[in-house]
Amino acid sequence: MTWLIAQADNGRNAGPAAWMQLWPIFAILILFYLLFIRPQRQEARRREAMIQALKPNDHVMTHGGIYGVVTNVHREANAVTIRVDENNNTRLKVSLGAIARVLREEEPQATPAKKD
Repeated sequence: MTWLIAQADNGRNAGPAAWMQLWPIFAILILFYLLFIRPQRQEARRREAMIQALKPNDHVMTHGGIYGVVTNVHREANAVTIRVDENNNTRLKVSLGAIARVLREEEPQATPAKKD
């Protein structure tokens, strides 16, 4: 009987625990999540919020580099109409996914008063 107990004790203490052998894999997975997956999800949320907040008169830039002013948003059709030229009233209809960013309207700079 003592022989069986001694054999069972030797089996338990023979090597390191299983989690000790797997900790490098867990560390790599956590690092991968923190460096790649989490920032990508945050960027997707930020972009979705930007698209949802899109409204007429917003100044936008498309992924193709076209600057324009939003005139109409068709959420059901997944499209937006932008005005690209004030003089000719030229408009383009692009998909919502083509909007790269919404540009902040710069405050008009006050012209300095002339000193006479």
